[in-house]
Amino acid sequence: MQKRKLRFGMVGGGQGAFIGPVHRMAAELDGHAELVCGAFASDPQRSQSSGQDIYRLPAQRCYPGYEVMFKQEQALPADERMDFVVIVTPNHLHVPVAQAALQAGFHVVCDKPLAMHVDEALQLAELLQASELRFALTHNYTGYPMIREARDLVASGALGAIRRVSCSYLQGWLAQEAADSKQAQWRTDPARAGSAGCFGDIGSHAENLLSFVSGLAIEAVCADLSTFVPGRALDDDGNVLLRLSNGARGTISASQIAVGKENDLTLQLYGERGGLEWRQSDANSLIVRWPDKPYEVRRSGWPGTGERSQAATRIPAGHPEGYIEAFAQIYRDFCLHLHGLPHGEYPSIEAGLRGNRFIEAVVQSSAQDCAWVKLDVN
Repeated sequence: MQKRKLRFGMVGGGQGAFIGPVHRMAAELDGHAELVCGAFASDPQRSQSSGQDIYRLPAQRCYPGYEVMFKQEQALPADERMDFVVIVTPNHLHVPVAQAALQAGFHVVCDKPLAMHVDEALQLAELLQASELRFALTHNYTGYPMIREARDLVASGALGAIRRVSCSYLQGWLAQEAADSKQAQWRTDPARAGSAGCFGDIGSHAENLLSFVSGLAIEAVCADLSTFVPGRALDDDGNVLLRLSNGARGTISASQIAVGKENDLTLQLYGERGGLEWRQSDANSLIVRWPDKPYEVRRSGWPGTGERSQAATRIPAGHPEGYIEAFAQIYRDFCLHLHGLPHGEYPSIEAGLRGNRFIEAVVQSSAQDCAWVKLDVN
C-alpha cells in the first residue's frame, strides 16, 4: 500500500522552457508524486523566479544550481527531502546532473536522449549499476494504451514473424531559422545537443517506439541526413534504412522542416499473418490488418484489449486520452516501482544506451555517404 506521495526536484524547466511544466503535470497526474524543489535555470535569479512564479514553490526550495540542491536536500530530514530528481535540461547536462544525483543518493528521471555520446552513457550505466537506485528515461510515447496493446499483440505471435517495420516522425517548426527561440537555439547547437539535431531530438523517439513495439534490435543502419536551413550545423531531416535482429527490414524517417506538420508520429508493422498501424493524431485507435478478413480498429478502454493496455487507460472509452496521460504513465510505473508495488514497464537506462548507439551509427553512416553501419552492442 502506498503510504505517501513521493517528492521530486527538477533541474531545468525554467522560464522559456516547454517541457518542464509538462513533466510536472505528468508526474503529478495520478497523485503519486509532487514537485517540492528545483534548480530551474543556470542563472540563480532566473531559477528563483521560475520556481516561485511558474511552480509556486517556496523561495528556500528554489536553488541556484543542481549541486547546491543535492547538497541541501541531502541535509534535510528524511520526511522532507526529495526522493528523486527530474532532469529536463539541454542534452549536454543530462549525464553530469544524473551522475551528481546518483552520487548524492537520489533516483533519476531523465529526458531523452540519455547522453551526448555512447562513452558517457556507458559511464552513467556503470554508476547506476553500482548503486541501488532507479532510473527512468522519458520516452513517453510508450505510455499510450494502444502502443502497449500493439506491443502485446506482436509479442503474442498473432502477427507471425515480423517482416517490415516503419516509423515516421514529422514536424515543421524548424523549417526556417528561429534564432530567437530558446528551444531552437540549443537543439541546433552541437555543443548542447550533440552530434545529431533532428535525429537526436525526435529520431530517437522513433527508434525507441519501433524497438519497443517490435521487440527487435536494430543491427545495422544506412542513413541519409540532411541540413536544409542555411547556416545550421546539425541535421534537420533524414531517412534511415534498418536491418533488424530477426532479418526484418524497416525505415525511420524524421524531419523538423516538413512545413505545416505538427507532431505527426506514425508506426506501421507487418508480420507473416497480420499487420498493425498507429498514429498519434488518433492515439486511442490501433488498426490491425489480416489477410483473410476485414481490418479491426481496436480502441483504448474497451473490454477485450490487453491487460497492459487496460492498465494504461484512465477514463471510459470515447473520452480521448493523449500526450499528458501517456507521459504520466511513465511516471506512474516509475513511482510504483520506487514504492515496491506492482508496476508496468518504463524506459530504462538500457533503452537510453541503445538510443545513443543508434544516433551514433546514423551520424556515422550519413557521414560515410550512406554506408551500412553496424550498431555496437558491447
